[in-house]
Amino acid sequence: MPDPVFTAVAERAREAATRLAVATRATKDAALLAMADALLADADAVLRANDADVAAAREAGTGEHLVDRLRLDPGRLEAMAQGLRDVAGLPDPVGEVVRGSTLANGLQLRQVRVPFGVVGMVYEARPNVTADAAGICLKSGNAVLLRGSSSARRSNAAIADALRAGAAQAGLPADVVQLVPGEGHDAVKQLMRARGLVDVLIPRGGAGLISSVVEESTVPVIETGVGNCHVYVDRDADLDMAEAIVLNAKTHRTSVCNAAESLLVHADLAETFVPRIVRALQEAGVTIHGDAGFAAYDGVVAATDDDWGTEYLGLEISAAVVPDLDAALEHVRRWSSSHSDAIVTDSQAATQRFVAEVDSAAVLVNASTRFTDGGEFGFGAEIGISTQKLHARGPMGLPEMTSTKYVVTGAGHVR
Repeated sequence: MPDPVFTAVAERAREAATRLAVATRATKDAALLAMADALLADADAVLRANDADVAAAREAGTGEHLVDRLRLDPGRLEAMAQGLRDVAGLPDPVGEVVRGSTLANGLQLRQVRVPFGVVGMVYEARPNVTADAAGICLKSGNAVLLRGSSSARRSNAAIADALRAGAAQAGLPADVVQLVPGEGHDAVKQLMRARGLVDVLIPRGGAGLISSVVEESTVPVIETGVGNCHVYVDRDADLDMAEAIVLNAKTHRTSVCNAAESLLVHADLAETFVPRIVRALQEAGVTIHGDAGFAAYDGVVAATDDDWGTEYLGLEISAAVVPDLDAALEHVRRWSSSHSDAIVTDSQAATQRFVAEVDSAAVLVNASTRFTDGGEFGFGAEIGISTQKLHARGPMGLPEMTSTKYVVTGAGHVR
């Protein structure tokens, strides 16, 4: 049976979405700027709430990489506010004409972008997603129902309070942003089963969360995926460039989905690049789970099949020496999560094959996997990175948060 408390929240979201769908860009942008200001005005309350969440997580024995995802500080809070301002500065996708024509019979046909309506978000640990999701949903004309993890409950509540106050200050319903009420999986189930009240559901988190939402939801799901991302160093790679890219992809920020989790090195570079990158990674504190080509070096742990498919989200990486490009492509096809995979090479032929044959949401050439990000792509704060192939793939910005409808204009036409 639907929970009456949740149903009331979802119905308020639908009413708010109806008003938001016809709001002008000026109104939406004013709301986003007011939300950014409110977030910083309430910084003390938000950071106090976050301190309590971090302390509770540490007391519960949560791993440090997850604590890093949870933690806020003044810099991260300012980045959240700037993300809202950045979204305000982006073009409004609502009403954009995707295509149009005049048919032979004189009917005018236009396909235009429209909001989904009510978007549900289920996500883990990272409280910055609360602001990112709210901002992108508001700009694209959608009300949002947010369900973060219990570990960030206090942080998310404080952030949502500030965002709601900012929206209301700009004349929009505060209910364009709401947290899903209740605790535990039952509350998530209410969101997943709210077909007719919620138009689309986006899970953002680990493999367990995503598979649970995809398998159990009756609401349509846009699947975001885990990031088992690869860097392949080809025989024709510049080794200085390769070292810099591998280190950046692995160590720049380990707890995010676009961090590299697997390294492949062409066999022709085994004697020159492998000892060099082993030393560089170990100096950076990275534990290497390696095949025979890597395991000969001190401190490298022998890799198992489980390692090739693992999203470590920490200072660990799997590593293998491959005989050629064919073997690298086969390894990526078998183990990649289809998120982001990179090649480092000066060979145009190798580049063309890698780009054509790697079936991932983002394929990078001579660049770190850390660039797969809505902000880095110029989309503003992203709502997630889709690894599916329907509707949206890769970083999901404003256009990906809309559907379309056809507007047909005639002059008394009958068929």
